[in-house]
Amino acid sequence: MPRIDLGRFGAVISPATEGFVDQAVELDRLGFSTIWLTGGQISHLGQVSEVVQATQSARIATGIISVDRFSAADVAELYAELEGVAPGRFVVGLGGAHGPSPLSTLNGYLDEFEPVPVARRVMAALGPRMLQLARDRAAGAFPVLITPEYAGQARSVLGDDTTLAVSQQAVLETDPEQARRIARGPLRFLGKLPAYQASFRRMGFSPDDIENLSDHLVDGLVAWGDAVSLVARAEELHAARADHVAFSMIGDGGSVPLDQWRALAAALR
Repeated sequence: MPRIDLGRFGAVISPATEGFVDQAVELDRLGFSTIWLTGGQISHLGQVSEVVQATQSARIATGIISVDRFSAADVAELYAELEGVAPGRFVVGLGGAHGPSPLSTLNGYLDEFEPVPVARRVMAALGPRMLQLARDRAAGAFPVLITPEYAGQARSVLGDDTTLAVSQQAVLETDPEQARRIARGPLRFLGKLPAYQASFRRMGFSPDDIENLSDHLVDGLVAWGDAVSLVARAEELHAARADHVAFSMIGDGGSVPLDQWRALAAALR
């Protein structure tokens, strides 16, 4: 399958955040090569279109569109529309299938997805079967909350011909207690979901780590510290043969000030 070039570093933002379009414009200006819109917070596909049309050079990717919420026909129509406005810049990230047979659901969705070329598809992927699906039917895989060690395992499943893009949650805070407190915010929700619990077990975290969100688990999954420390974690992922690292910044209280993104962008340069 064809690979997709997402650049080395990206940024993840939420369409549920007030002013997210302006935030995307600033991240584009700062040089992040791909801007990911969190799929769970996409309330309508027009939000994707707004960001694509407001930005200039960054690829805009959905990370991820839930196939249980938006039809293949509607997403294909969005793709065609944006190809006319900004050719080559929209990347369709898919996932979020539930029910008794999520892989069958995703395969059926992709069967209806022919207008969108394989080279512009990325699949959410945690476990081996989803990584195999990404390898076989997309150009990239987009796992979240993984360790650098697991990134190497994911690469072994994907092979050399599929892009590995990792969503790296990060806290720009040097105080260990405060950083871990902030990091545990999203983990309290995600860590209760069976798919993430299974993923954490695959990475070697114990039931106690998962139940109590131990320091060991937090430190393994979330990068924290100054901007240089966050870049160092990204370089660990690149060393494990990830092609692209998308920073998902966690703010104290939810929002992430733009000065934190600017500090990270300066360290990346």
